[in-house]
Amino acid sequence: MNVIDSIVTQAASIAAVRRDIHAHPELCFEEVRTADVVANKLTEWGIPIHRGLGTTGVVGIVKGRDGGASGRAIGLRADMDALPMQEFNTFAHASKHTGKMHACGHDGHTAMLLAAAQHFAKHRNFDGTVYLIFQPAEEGGGGAREMITDGLFEQFPMQAVYGMHNWPGMPVGQFAVSPGPVMASSNEFKITIRGKGSHAALPHNGIDPVPIACQMVQAFQTIISRNKKPVDAGVISVTMVHAGEATNVVPDSCELQGTVRTFSIEVLDLIEKRMKQVAEHTCAAHDATCEFHFHRNYPPTVNSAAEADFARKVMAGIVGEANVLVQEPTMGAEDFAFMLQAKPGAYCFIANGDGAHREMGHGGGPCTLHNPSYDFNDDLIPLGATYWVKLAEDWLAQPTAA
Repeated sequence: MNVIDSIVTQAASIAAVRRDIHAHPELCFEEVRTADVVANKLTEWGIPIHRGLGTTGVVGIVKGRDGGASGRAIGLRADMDALPMQEFNTFAHASKHTGKMHACGHDGHTAMLLAAAQHFAKHRNFDGTVYLIFQPAEEGGGGAREMITDGLFEQFPMQAVYGMHNWPGMPVGQFAVSPGPVMASSNEFKITIRGKGSHAALPHNGIDPVPIACQMVQAFQTIISRNKKPVDAGVISVTMVHAGEATNVVPDSCELQGTVRTFSIEVLDLIEKRMKQVAEHTCAAHDATCEFHFHRNYPPTVNSAAEADFARKVMAGIVGEANVLVQEPTMGAEDFAFMLQAKPGAYCFIANGDGAHREMGHGGGPCTLHNPSYDFNDDLIPLGATYWVKLAEDWLAQPTAA
């Protein structure tokens, strides 16, 4: 691997920062301490900062050897927040806060971008500007959207923006990137079916919402199999059903909740429309009514073709073409999607290994994301930081369009 020597030299100190952040996880929009750590490091290295976008966001501004005169700029984004879950690990840097854990590697993402920042501060081997975007609240808070709303791209104009996420199960030393959709939209629904309660032994005196709900759940799957094109991906998962309080009482209502995932807004529009129709008409057929609520959380994460291809070439120069994989789309969601709706860019995966870097006895398998035994692999820090540095330098070295 063609990693930058000066980044390797500083990797241990950056890993210590990463472990400190891991030990002090903060949930979405609460990343005060984490933002302080980031801001203090950037300031220590002589990088001007801006704080407060998206509540706790930090933006570092690195001008190149031309002082940014070229007008070209690129954004590099790392997320900072943790998850509301209990950590099972017992190593020294395990979470010190009950019910909070860095189980998705955002501590590592922050560390990789900090390592790149440290290099940029010493070696401004580019013309233009690199914006280092440390984002809060990826885990459900929509921190990317909030930073944009607060003026991220107006205050820090850039022509492209890039993001990166660690990916367990892939051997360390590999990347994955592809054009087009790479992560799905995330959406939630809540449907309340209003019937009429009765004694369970006299069901004809009421309108039972439970069998109506059962029909509705089954009918939703025909939207996937019979309404959308078979080649278009989509998922409807009813994950919560709530009804009743006693075994001998037909309840007045039944509540369904769940998630919808798609790779396009067009398919999402279709699913939402058909779900509402199915819900309302199924209830009407049984003399019941319903309240239908559908909330769109994150749009699909869609890489622009030119930027994804550029990232692939940079990766190949670091780890070799054979170690740059096709990025298989996943139905997980990512709020970097909001940034890609506003700017060209690409979101890639960096391999986190098979979990062997963890202490044993805390869960088998490849140390999967959102797992109470997860830990970021510190071996990735030099590689990820090298990618950020070379990506920015090469992107800014491109000739300006006439």
